[in-house]
Amino acid sequence: MRDYKQDLLNRFWNSQKNNFKDKLSLFDPPEAHYDGSPPVFHIDAASNNVLLKQGLPKKIKKEVLNQIPKHQRHKWFRSMSSSQALAQSVFGNLKVFKKLDCLAKLNGEDGKPLFLRGSNFQEYFSLEFVVDYLGEPRPTNVDVFFGGDYRVAVECKFTEPEVGTCSRPKIKSNDSNYNQDYCDGRYVAQRGRSGRCSLSSRGIKYWQYIPRLFNWPADIDHEPCPLRETYQLVRNVLSACVRSDGVLDPENGHAVLLYDKRNPAFQPGGKGWTAWQNVRAALRDPSLLQVCTWQQVVDVMRLDLELFWLTDSLQQKYGL
Repeated sequence: MRDYKQDLLNRFWNSQKNNFKDKLSLFDPPEAHYDGSPPVFHIDAASNNVLLKQGLPKKIKKEVLNQIPKHQRHKWFRSMSSSQALAQSVFGNLKVFKKLDCLAKLNGEDGKPLFLRGSNFQEYFSLEFVVDYLGEPRPTNVDVFFGGDYRVAVECKFTEPEVGTCSRPKIKSNDSNYNQDYCDGRYVAQRGRSGRCSLSSRGIKYWQYIPRLFNWPADIDHEPCPLRETYQLVRNVLSACVRSDGVLDPENGHAVLLYDKRNPAFQPGGKGWTAWQNVRAALRDPSLLQVCTWQQVVDVMRLDLELFWLTDSLQQKYGL
């Protein structure tokens, strides 16, 4: 992991030197520094982390940047290592320049289109898609979502050391919701709750659907809870396989894990790879969770001459 991170850090600092040498005031702190961290843009300059075509009219530039409104940016969106900024640079530009169809050349392990399986994907495509049909008190978002008559929920990873895990075991004893929501990572009744899942006790519907998609019964104990290390992947499967009206419809949806093939966490034995394997092994239909690398996405983009500016920029900044 150290060599992988160091190579990227070198690329990021070279990107700063080559593209922002006279604009160091855009960074926080303003002066360049090499302390093992990537360059981070100042909060007011975070949009500079999205790759944009030189000379782009202001209206089109704004359209690309508006694919993820400022209020939906992650805390570290302004870091050059941000997977969200990478996703916006790729998918945001493909959307605005009407180039999403270049992804049609990518197929999943089942031989079917990986991303563009629906007929109206361009109309219903979005970044940071809000999932408001799983009973979450504060709905969270899917990184990239192809909606319409067929749904594809894409979880984007870049330098992350794992897929997203369940937050309940991370609640600290001095947090205000500790007594009510803390879970020790087992799917068992605990802390006076009648049900086995802290999330379910809040009305979140994950376990209403999980037994119908996974070989994980909801009416028995699991130690550890199968969602503890696989939470984000399971949630993406549910986001794709449950319709907005709450009806389970796995015939018309699947999830995709999109990752950097250089990242050791997503190579055999890594935490991300292990989580993916565990979810696939538990799914009644394993094709409901597919995988793809950023390198595969960039390779099909390189087949389009009009995207050379973007693929060159991705190579220079990210080594993709």
